Amino acid sequence: MPRPRRGGVRANRPPRPILPGFIGFRAAGGSDPCAPRGRRGAGRSLPRDTGLRRGGWHRDRPAALAPPVPVPPPQPRPGFSPPAASPPLRSRSVLFRSAMSAEPAPAAAVAAPEQTPEPPAGGGEPAEHRALVLTGFGGYEKVKVQTRRGGGPRPGEVSVRVRACGLNFADLLGRQGLYDRLPPLPVCPGMECAGTVCALGDDVRDRQVGDKVMVLARSGLWQEVVNVPAVQTFLMPEGMSFEEGAALLINYITAYMILFDFGNLRPNQSILIHMAAGGVGTAAIQLCKTVENVTIFGTASASKHDFLKESGVAHPIDYRTMDYAEEVRKISPKGVDIVLDPLGGSDTTKAFHLLKPMGKLITYGVANVLTGQKKNLMAMAKTWWNQFSINALQLLHHNKAVCGYYLGSMEEEVELIGGVVAKLINLYSQGKIKPKIDSVWPFDQVADAMRQMQEKKNVGKVILVPEAPKEEAKKEEN
Repeated sequence: MPRPRRGGVRANRPPRPILPGFIGFRAAGGSDPCAPRGRRGAGRSLPRDTGLRRGGWHRDRPAALAPPVPVPPPQPRPGFSPPAASPPLRSRSVLFRSAMSAEPAPAAAVAAPEQTPEPPAGGGEPAEHRALVLTGFGGYEKVKVQTRRGGGPRPGEVSVRVRACGLNFADLLGRQGLYDRLPPLPVCPGMECAGTVCALGDDVRDRQVGDKVMVLARSGLWQEVVNVPAVQTFLMPEGMSFEEGAALLINYITAYMILFDFGNLRPNQSILIHMAAGGVGTAAIQLCKTVENVTIFGTASASKHDFLKESGVAHPIDYRTMDYAEEVRKISPKGVDIVLDPLGGSDTTKAFHLLKPMGKLITYGVANVLTGQKKNLMAMAKTWWNQFSINALQLLHHNKAVCGYYLGSMEEEVELIGGVVAKLINLYSQGKIKPKIDSVWPFDQVADAMRQMQEKKNVGKVILVPEAPKEEAKKEEN
């Protein structure tokens, strides 16, 4: 293997892989995936010399950052008595606490431990509702509709009747077991939704029953009713639909912070946006249009180029048939000022070399590891092996900046996230941004919704709703 040039950028195997939200290489046929995991990082088998030390991307943290979901014991074998379940740990996180805090595990073939949910306000039996549950890691069929019996909100919480949920790339990674921030299986996925407040817990003063809210959580929002801390809810602006509310938070918070906080986007600059027709891509394009004379390069399949041009992309590039780096150089020989990289692997190296002096590369995902319904160890190994690596001295000589962004690790930054949401709501009210909805799918068609996004057929945000839209319901009746 040739040795890297001195003073150059290493594109070969790096000393430290940067894979945010990504579990390393767990051996096939390991422990039961439904068993509760230990501390974060357990199960990795990365080499010892990879530099995953305290203070880095994969810093050790307590596993119980979200309230755990009671896990049903495995099916007992003849002559075997499973050990008693350990008492659940309690969460200390604030902003992204799981929405499943007041709910027992879903009904399943194996009897779950007995749980006594909090009675709803006013007494009576807790009401049943439907939820999407990830029952195991693998293909689309692992997410199933199940019935749950939830309780009322605890102090500081609100109950929200969910009207629409957002589907995000992290949900696809979680289904394959590549997203290490999920609670133990079985678990209800979903990190954002929109709905109406239907009950208040004690000590809640800034929300009222009937408020239309957007909700942000680490998991647990793909269900008809959720109990969440009031601090995780944001009032919807006038005129916003529930589908738009479910499409705003994660995509637009991400796009805003990587463009303006890290990228420092200014007039007369140029930017390359990968996956430009996706949720974050469409949000980034709209936010770029709020700054004067920004030249946008965007990668997407050829069928989406008309939409990109209408949205404001000056130079759409078909990444499937062209080398996007060469296409950018033909138009702008010096490169671009900002590259937004959700891909990882060798694409991060190409992005760095496309930067002008004083340019900024912001990496915020590892989409290259997702190549099919199930986990692809070859794609994971290729992404890790080709992961971009550079040291501080090399950055000094290149006059470039490399930034990493991961919304999921800012769970304690309540004021910071709240400030960004306030700015986004103001931009929406001014008509400068508007979430692009690709399609709306009922819970029963969650597999089709995930396929739509994973096969990159979507233009904008894919939305899940508890019930089929009225128009579709009428068609089915006829």
